[in-house]
Amino acid sequence: MQQPLLMSGEEMEAPRPISFQEKIYTYKTAVWNAYKSKPISHWILLTLSSLAMLVAFPASSLLSRVYYSDGGNSKWIISWVAVAGWPIPAFILVPTYFVLGVYPTPLNLNLVLSYVVLGFLSAADNLLYAYGYAYLPASTASLLGSTSLIFSALFGYLLVKNKINASTINAIVLITCAMAIIALDSDSDRYSYVTDSQYMMGFIWNILGSALHGLIFALSELVFIKLLGRRSFHVVLEQQVMVSFFGFVFTTIGLIVNKDFQSMASEAKGFKGGRSEYLSVLIWGVVTFQLGVLGATAVLFLASTVFAGVLNSIRVPLTSIAAVLILSDPMSGFKILSLIITFWGFGSYIYGNYPERKGEL
Repeated sequence: MQQPLLMSGEEMEAPRPISFQEKIYTYKTAVWNAYKSKPISHWILLTLSSLAMLVAFPASSLLSRVYYSDGGNSKWIISWVAVAGWPIPAFILVPTYFVLGVYPTPLNLNLVLSYVVLGFLSAADNLLYAYGYAYLPASTASLLGSTSLIFSALFGYLLVKNKINASTINAIVLITCAMAIIALDSDSDRYSYVTDSQYMMGFIWNILGSALHGLIFALSELVFIKLLGRRSFHVVLEQQVMVSFFGFVFTTIGLIVNKDFQSMASEAKGFKGGRSEYLSVLIWGVVTFQLGVLGATAVLFLASTVFAGVLNSIRVPLTSIAAVLILSDPMSGFKILSLIITFWGFGSYIYGNYPERKGEL
């Protein structure tokens, strides 16, 4: 005869609910243990890398918009600015070999070809984004750029066989809805000197740039899996240097063919603030873009992809708010709603992918 679940005289005790104070204590303990598990230098470098992401990327976006609003016209020049700083990570890479006691990754034909292809795609990607910043407010372009998460997930699933869970699907739907809201509210977001066709072209090119960015991300991951077989800080830095270098080569060719180098002098002369202001925008654009990429690279290896996603989700509203405060970008109620939904989408993605990396920050 089956025994009863409760014997006579026994009482089932309901599990005691965990209080809010206990949850806070558990969280504080976990944070403290994580802090103690790493040297102080790790946290200093992680803090600096995080600040680089949160400051340099928004600054780069704002500078791209300033270039166009103050008299710049060339799409190739802004594309060139994004990769002209390739020597910056190269200068960091060289001493890394000595500090870590490692050797440069041997090059072979397949690896070089992969860098060439990624460099070409990177040049095309920067050109597409340049069209977006030429015709869209910086806050709008930044929001549209968040769709790269959608394409990264999709291309990662198709090419690298990464998993897509319910939270990722939810994030894709939310961000897509947010972009649809922006598209429907284009009248309140468009500059007076930008035509409807130019706005739509900027919108489409920006989305295509995000799609290409997602493809580049997936292909880069594929290169690590198929050709490099390992991930380490210096290897990723090598890839960044090589891809940026070939992107620089392709973009420079585009500048020469389009004769934009010759037009830089006249463009600087008619720029608001003059030649010095023109050069400042371009030079700081070069520096901030590379610092942002370096910060993102460091965060990925010092913490995790999820933590990088957290910072990226913070970066989008930071860029939008900075664009409103500094550049007087139009900010309608619909754009605010789109911003909130986008942030929600990022949160869904981070939440859904966090359990896979419990051991990481």
